[in-house]
Amino acid sequence: QVQLVESGGGLVQAGGSLRLSCAASGRTFSNYAMGWFRQAPGKEREFVAAISWSGGSSTYYADSVKGRFTISRDNAKNQVYLQMNSLKPEDTAVYYCAAVRSATTPRAARAYKYWGQGTQVTVSS
Repeated sequence: QVQLVESGGGLVQAGGSLRLSCAASGRTFSNYAMGWFRQAPGKEREFVAAISWSGGSSTYYADSVKGRFTISRDNAKNQVYLQMNSLKPEDTAVYYCAAVRSATTPRAARAYKYWGQGTQVTVSS
């Protein structure tokens, strides 16, 4: 089992920044690909960003956040982060951290086995 706990959400004005954190526990964190997803009211959960088990340049982003969001991980601290800059009202959603033990880096939510409880991000215009 892997337990995931997100933090760092909140209310921010458009153009502002937030940094989400996801703390993982339970298994060898470095074996897991990690992803961030979000779900807005009335919409399906969508992919935001993902990072391979090794981190580094193996990162992937949704087109809607490319150039504004950055995913990173610190395997020594069992943490994954999502730095969100130039936030827009349409970024408002509950953001979820997810993990899967995999050599690849999935972008589909159904591929992830473990999920956090989510953290709310609200961007005001």
